[in-house]
Amino acid sequence: MEILYEDPSVIVCIKPRGVSSQADKNGGESMITLLQAHTGGEIYPVHRLDKETGGVMVYAKTQKAAAALSRDIAEHKFHKEYLALVHGVPEKSEDTLFDLLFHDRAKNKSYAVKRERSGVKKAELEYKLLETKEIKGEKYSLLRVVLHTGRTHQIRVQFASRKMPLSGDRKYGAKDTCKKLGLLSAKLKFTHPETGEEMDFTAKEKPFII
Repeated sequence: MEILYEDPSVIVCIKPRGVSSQADKNGGESMITLLQAHTGGEIYPVHRLDKETGGVMVYAKTQKAAAALSRDIAEHKFHKEYLALVHGVPEKSEDTLFDLLFHDRAKNKSYAVKRERSGVKKAELEYKLLETKEIKGEKYSLLRVVLHTGRTHQIRVQFASRKMPLSGDRKYGAKDTCKKLGLLSAKLKFTHPETGEEMDFTAKEKPFII
């Protein structure tokens, strides 16, 4: 775990892959326990990343800061950018994708569906193609992705439904041998809940990890 910034209200860090971003139901190690051990105080989650995804996250250190950050997230005032390594090459070098997603809690898996019904939510993201590579005879694309909505497994399922699963994402159809999910929370911008300062943090890693 790498700490990028810390003050009495917030702490910004790089979440490692394989660590839960919120409290583990079985009481195991999570970002909450790691940050509590680091700060010696309470930690309040305000957003989440999939366990398999690493990258930039912010946590609140007070209830007041947590309420302010949560409100900004609900009002879409957070700016989140991801780097995604997908199979294949998209038809357009940049585009906005719209889908209806249903999350099956029992299977912890999301599906792109055709009709609105109970439990179905609208999902929207935009992407830009950064580069393509051929690895072991197969083409991969590195995309910069900006989320407009925050649905469970959204990036993973929106690209998988277009036959471009993320590398290493066997849950959504990838057949490569990559042991890590090709997804990184690369950039996070938000307004500081106390000072009003614009905060901007970037992860250094790129997910070309095959």
